[in-house]
Amino acid sequence: MIISPQELATTYSIVAYDADTNQIGVAVQSHYFSVGSVVPWLEPGVGAIATQSLVNVSYGPIGLAMLRAGLTPEQTLAGLLAGDPDAERRQVAVLGAQGSVATHTGSRCIPAAGHHQGETYSVQANLMEKDTVWGAMAEAYEKADGDLAQRMLAALEAAEAEGGDIRGKQSAALVVMENRLTSAPWQNRIFDLRVDDSPQPLPELRRLLNVARAYRQAGIAYAIIEDETRGPDRYDQALQIFEAAPQLMPDNPEQLFWFAVNLINTGFVEEAVPRFREVFQAQPMWRQLPPRLVPAGLLPDDPALLKRIIEA
Repeated sequence: MIISPQELATTYSIVAYDADTNQIGVAVQSHYFSVGSVVPWLEPGVGAIATQSLVNVSYGPIGLAMLRAGLTPEQTLAGLLAGDPDAERRQVAVLGAQGSVATHTGSRCIPAAGHHQGETYSVQANLMEKDTVWGAMAEAYEKADGDLAQRMLAALEAAEAEGGDIRGKQSAALVVMENRLTSAPWQNRIFDLRVDDSPQPLPELRRLLNVARAYRQAGIAYAIIEDETRGPDRYDQALQIFEAAPQLMPDNPEQLFWFAVNLINTGFVEEAVPRFREVFQAQPMWRQLPPRLVPAGLLPDDPALLKRIIEA
């Protein structure tokens, strides 16, 4: 049997549904380049699939189409396997929109290989150092605090602590979506993170998750500033949320800069000027940017105001 590079996404992963937040997610790590481009498949309001082992990538899009057509995860899994002559070399987990799961670990997956299903999640692994990996993942996921992303990452870290992939580690990915049908599904992506090639993919994935949280928190603050229905105290509300965001980019003041821009554009000039000063002190090159925002319509065409910003 000839094995193509694409088939070698032997790995461990988790698919999960969070009923409290109505989110679905997939997280994965492998000794394989860019595992995030192969294993996780999600569609909001439809479900999620992790396809791995000697991977059949078509299980992802075809499986989602079957779920979209109304088949249950069990029916979807049965249909995928029935049409695949190499089904016993595959490992796949299918998650329905409301958290029901169906999982297959083929009898010819490279050991150690197995899976564990919980009420609204499934963990699966193959080519592991030990046959205790998927049990450790399940235990970690169920005991972890935090949101869905945090708990799925805890499951991956537990797998690695248990020995993980016998070959080592190379790439990881984590995707979380709001699980609602919409005409703009790209707006449902909460986190979509990939580490394609790294000697330490899970620590890097955790770092990226924290940075993504900071950006997401900043976005919430921007929306509050813009929402005039919150009244004049919306600045205080926005500032509280903005300053609660993880400060994980001390050398990158970009979010602070745009926070100040949004303050200007919503009338909070006195509050904005000190923010600009903080940005310019951290990186003087940002002082060149405000004049360029005027012709783009992103700052008012007010020379006196612009001078005050630049000289902050």
